[in-house]
Amino acid sequence: MPRAPTNPAPLVPARTQAQDLLFSELDTTPPREPCVQPQAADEALQALAGQLSPLVHIGTSSWSFPGWRGLVWAGAHSEALLARDGLRAYAAHPLLRTVSIDRSFYRPMTAEQYALYAAQVPENFRFIVKAPALVTDAVLRAGDGRGVQANPAFLDPATATEAFVQPALDGLGRKIGALVFEIPPLPTGLRRDMPALFERLGRLLAALPSLTTAAPDGVIAVEVRDPDWLVPAFRDVLRAHGARYCLGLHPRLPPIDAQLPLLRALWPGPFVCRWSLNRRHGAQGYEAAKAGYAPFNRLVDPDPFTREALARIIRGTAAAGYPVYVSVNNKAEGCAPLSVIALARAVGARCGA
Repeated sequence: MPRAPTNPAPLVPARTQAQDLLFSELDTTPPREPCVQPQAADEALQALAGQLSPLVHIGTSSWSFPGWRGLVWAGAHSEALLARDGLRAYAAHPLLRTVSIDRSFYRPMTAEQYALYAAQVPENFRFIVKAPALVTDAVLRAGDGRGVQANPAFLDPATATEAFVQPALDGLGRKIGALVFEIPPLPTGLRRDMPALFERLGRLLAALPSLTTAAPDGVIAVEVRDPDWLVPAFRDVLRAHGARYCLGLHPRLPPIDAQLPLLRALWPGPFVCRWSLNRRHGAQGYEAAKAGYAPFNRLVDPDPFTREALARIIRGTAAAGYPVYVSVNNKAEGCAPLSVIALARAVGARCGA
C-alpha cells in the first residue's frame, strides 16, 4: 500500500503570517491568560441564538481577522495574536458554534495540537476539520501551487488514519463535528477514469476508524472541486460507507440548487457545508475577493438566494434530528460573522413561523 514519502515536496499555497505563527508557536506556547476579549452579544443576538436548535452548528473558516472588531472581538488585535489567542473569544459568540480548521490542510496536526483547540471551546462546540493535502491532493505541489509530481499518498487509507483521523479523534474527541476530505481539482488524466477514483475513495472510507465511540456527533464528509464527481456512483460510495457529501459552495461547482439532488439522494442524515467563495469571482477568484472584501467587516456581495436555500436544508435536517455543520468564509459575502447572523435569521424566522 502506498505511503507518504519521507521528504515530500512543499504542499499548496503560501501561508499567511498568522498561519506561520500557528505552525511555529502553537506547539510550544503554554496556556496563557486570555488577552482577546469577546464582543458582548446584545439581547437580539442572544434571542436569535435561543431560537436555533442545539443541533445547528454554524460558524466561520478560521478566526484570525482583525476586521471582526465589534462583531467578535471587543478590541483591536493583530492577525497573529488572534490566530494564537482568539479562539476562546470566538467561541463565546452565541451564534458561532463551529469553526473550520483549515490549518490542517497545509500540514498534519498532532493530537496535542487538536487538544489545545478543544480546551478553548464549550462542550456544545463542534469543529469542522480539513484533511491534509498530503492525503487529498492527487499531486505534490511547490510553494506557489504548481504541481511537482504525483502524490503516492493520495487517498491512502493508512496515511489518512495516521496523519488525520486518529489524531483528531484523540485530540478533539466529542467536539468533532465533521472531518472533511476536500479533494482539490484533479489532473485531467485522473478525471478520465472516474470509476477508478470512486473505487479508491471507497477503499479509503472503508478503512477509516469509526467515530462513534469517541465522537458520537462526528461524521466523515467528502468535498470535491470537480463536477465530474457529482454523479450517482459518487453517491453510492458515500452511502455504502456512511459518509456525507460536504456541500461545496464554490464557483468550480454547480450552484446550490443544482447540487440539491445529490443531497436528497443521501437523505436522511447530517448536513455538512462549506460556503467558500461568492460565484461572482469565478473559480480562481480568492485573491480578487480578498482584495475587494478586506477588512471583512461588512457584507459586500449579499447572496440571499444561497442563504435561503441553506436555511431550508438546515431547518429540515435539524427537524429530522440530525446535526448541522456549516462554515462560511469571508469570501462568500464579505464578512463571515455577518453571514452567519443573516443565515441564522433565515433559519430562525421560519422556525418561529
